[in-house]
Amino acid sequence: MNWIQVVVLGIVEGITEFLPISSTGHMIIASSIMGISEDAFTKLFEVCIQFGAILSVVAMYWRKFFDFAKWQFYVKLIVAFIPAAICGALFSKQIDALLESSFTVGMSFLIGGIVLLFVDKIFKNGNLEHEREIGFPKAFLIGCFQVLAMVPGVSRSAATIVGGLQQKLSRKLATEFSFYLTIPTMTAASAKKLWDFYKAHDHHFAFEQGQLSMLIAGNIIAFIVAFIAIKTFIAYVQKHTFRAFGVYRIIAGIAVLALIGAGIIKKNEAKETEPAKQTALVKTPAQITINPALHN
Repeated sequence: MNWIQVVVLGIVEGITEFLPISSTGHMIIASSIMGISEDAFTKLFEVCIQFGAILSVVAMYWRKFFDFAKWQFYVKLIVAFIPAAICGALFSKQIDALLESSFTVGMSFLIGGIVLLFVDKIFKNGNLEHEREIGFPKAFLIGCFQVLAMVPGVSRSAATIVGGLQQKLSRKLATEFSFYLTIPTMTAASAKKLWDFYKAHDHHFAFEQGQLSMLIAGNIIAFIVAFIAIKTFIAYVQKHTFRAFGVYRIIAGIAVLALIGAGIIKKNEAKETEPAKQTALVKTPAQITINPALHN
């Protein structure tokens, strides 16, 4: 991985993490186009720069996250995270077959795009405007929608936003709760990735020259870009529907499938590793995000 790739992936992560277009799907495609090798550090990098993006949520909503008197807010996030944690543990082997598949990403883009074209009409009566109106059952059901994001390209934010709309949340509140839920989900993913990397290198953070600087830079870039993206997205959904994102996803899905058909992108990006090292190496972005977290 070189510095240009670090900057590109940081920007891609920052833009796509909170939009309903799938950050993992875009990272897979961007990495494939740039020909980034799938070594242990690359796999660590592609997950851990998500931590920079989620810190932008904490920075933007710091009053809510540091208001410890409102303990129910934290419990709601934990309740919403439970379905993903359970399903990730139970069905990780089944999901593994889909991981790093550009074809799956393309199809998920298409299907998700069609859903977003009509989601506002299907769930048009959302009238809950405040987080305190989200009860524990609603939080749990929204978390169940997050499970769909185990399929690469589905988009964690899209799944949870649709879940929020289905539970009668307004577009703004559904979007914000999706942002909040990112914190436990992606923090768990980043922590697990770092732990795997630590164990794979004999309980040392064995970064080669320049790698730690790349990881820090990627997080900073993702943080800045994501902060801008969140502000823009919130302002957008208060005045517009999700239809534009549906159109984008459909176009992106067709483009990905066309690139696969032309041989520019491989249908399946998974690479073989030495059997003895397979369990030691840190997992791919898709793998780690389903256990314990999931795709974006």
